[in-house]
Amino acid sequence: MTPGFRDQLVGGAALFGSFIKTPSPHATEILGDLGFDFVVIDAEHAPFERHAMDTMLLGARAAGIAALVRVPALSGPHILAALDDGAAGVLVPHIDSVDKARELVTLSRYAGRRGFSNSTRAGGYGGRAMWDHVDMADRAIAVIAMVEDVAGVDAIDAIVDVPGLDGVFIGRGDLAVALQDRTPNAERVAAMTERVLQATRRAGKAAWVMTASAQEAARLQPLGVRGFIVSSDQGFLRSAASQALGSFRTACAAGV
Repeated sequence: MTPGFRDQLVGGAALFGSFIKTPSPHATEILGDLGFDFVVIDAEHAPFERHAMDTMLLGARAAGIAALVRVPALSGPHILAALDDGAAGVLVPHIDSVDKARELVTLSRYAGRRGFSNSTRAGGYGGRAMWDHVDMADRAIAVIAMVEDVAGVDAIDAIVDVPGLDGVFIGRGDLAVALQDRTPNAERVAAMTERVLQATRRAGKAAWVMTASAQEAARLQPLGVRGFIVSSDQGFLRSAASQALGSFRTACAAGV
């Protein structure tokens, strides 16, 4: 885990990161070198088994960047694996009720039902005394609920009031698909996003979004968004490669 990341998050700092979709530490090292605040290892939608995730978290530690894990589901073994391997926190998909929000916190904290071991990377491979490890982990781990279902939006006021929940990621893509909202600016999704932002501001919790532009980030920050996920390693590669290919083709065509 990366000391200070949760403190920055709950303290109101704007934090910038990216999804990691490729099971290799190189993109994480590059993003850390560039000064990104965090990465999110996407174990829900990308091919990350336990060994690959462990390697990624080691790479993040070497690069000095906080790494969170988007686990595949609300599952004790998935959350425990990410945190034992040294994740700074977890993003957990489809938290659509207050009961699931409570379960998420319970599974993520030693004060709840997180299984104890200090022989892991998170525990310094046994170098940290039991209660030092327990207390530090419960202070440092960031717990983020992904609200990406209509039911989750309907329950948002109760969800954000769950003690120990640090923030809410608004899954606007999932909401658009669930609503079949195909309008250009997804107006129903925008209304639901505003509803979630109102609830997070009231509760003093951090809101997270995936954003496509710096202009949108500047608009959303005053509304309480603190965690900005910008593209992904694959997205950055595709964008840069597309621009390079286009510029080379244009230049060479002009010279013919």
